[in-house]
Amino acid sequence: MKYLGIIFLFAVSTNVCVLTAFGQVDNTVSAAAVEKAMPVPAVDEDRYRIGLQDVLQIEVFKHAELNQRIAVGPTGKIMPFRLKSPLVAVCKTEDELGDDIAAAYKANFVKDPQVKVTVAEQKSQSIGVIGSVERPGNFFISRRVHLLELLALAGGPNKEAGTRLIVARTGSTSNCHEKTDASADQAIEILNFKVRDIQEGKQSLWMKPGDVVSVLDADIVYVYGNVNEQGSVKIREPITLTQAIVSAKGLKPAASKNNIRVLRVVPGSPDRKELIFDLNAIDKGKVKDPYLEPGDIVAVSQDTTKAILHGIGDAIKNTVPAAAYRL
Repeated sequence: MKYLGIIFLFAVSTNVCVLTAFGQVDNTVSAAAVEKAMPVPAVDEDRYRIGLQDVLQIEVFKHAELNQRIAVGPTGKIMPFRLKSPLVAVCKTEDELGDDIAAAYKANFVKDPQVKVTVAEQKSQSIGVIGSVERPGNFFISRRVHLLELLALAGGPNKEAGTRLIVARTGSTSNCHEKTDASADQAIEILNFKVRDIQEGKQSLWMKPGDVVSVLDADIVYVYGNVNEQGSVKIREPITLTQAIVSAKGLKPAASKNNIRVLRVVPGSPDRKELIFDLNAIDKGKVKDPYLEPGDIVAVSQDTTKAILHGIGDAIKNTVPAAAYRL
């Protein structure tokens, strides 16, 4: 916690605005895999890139009549005063957009225009932090940050925090560094870390717009499908498969008991292996009731793994009011 305090004192100078909170999920990533996934960003990647819903201040030197404050629309474009065609704003830096506007004015009626563009309100690139932290909320950031720094901005884990945290990579329309597929069958990437490994610098992660960080107050397994109350089950001591189903208020009448799947993370990989159990055999004592591991998904369903992960991710995103968390 000493290190978090130091990082937090550094981080509060970065002009970050805080709004509301968010959800939780699971997967495991090794230190080697994380380091491979987080290359040092190039200089231009570290500069803020305009996103949807950002509010821009446009100033044209010696042409005050062209100055305006304008929001980036849902198409990612803006229409500056007296131009005949809209200009793409999203994913550009302030200087790049200023150059584009200047070129458009010069081609029409202004001789050697000097244009300055400033992002007056950053509303596109948010990261949610929830769970057992001092200040859970939605953080709008203007530069790339590591997971440790984001934890510091949220005040660090509180006294209720457990040993683990989750990063749900849900994707964002403002993420300009990679193309995102918004199709319904896209799997949401779910990463799992030990809080102490993050605090001690053994593992880290470059955060992306749309990420959701959840610091857990206990280990979690998930029960999905034909149960009376699907969702997460917090565990502070070992729990078996049948105990997890009981925690989900039992099976629905139509549920098949002879094909219960447990989707378990593969260490060092975003993939999950599938274990199949027969509850009838377990009930009769023919097969030992297996203990679950943190992050296991008990699937009482024939849905694909991708569909299950997507369903869990959707459940997380639906826990946040749309006005508070805009992707």
